Amino acid sequence: MIDDFIRKVEEAIDASEQWPSSGWPAVFGYRSVEVPNMKAAEELPRNAVYREEALNYWRQAGLLGRDAAQAGRKALDALREGRLDDADSALYLCQYIEKPFEGHAGTWIPLYESFRSVRNMNN
Repeated sequence: MIDDFIRKVEEAIDASEQWPSSGWPAVFGYRSVEVPNMKAAEELPRNAVYREEALNYWRQAGLLGRDAAQAGRKALDALREGRLDDADSALYLCQYIEKPFEGHAGTWIPLYESFRSVRNMNN
């Protein structure tokens, strides 16, 4: 069980660090123009009214992704050392950080729910 979660946490760390580049459907402006990642935001015309909004959104995704990855590394260390309560706390923080992108990032929330489910079955 622990080995599976270690692998999943490693994958989630990589994924959250890539949120701005991998992206997800996100729309901006009154015309709801889709800007699915940072690269697309940077390529918007400088006079596009929603350009700064899109850039700021993807910058925020990058900051939160790095924060989630950092907390994920703490969870990873705790899992490797068998400290399941500490892993639970770190994974909780990861999914909390992801909440603003709930339904889009899909990285930490399902992982935390799966971890909690398995822990509850074993207790």
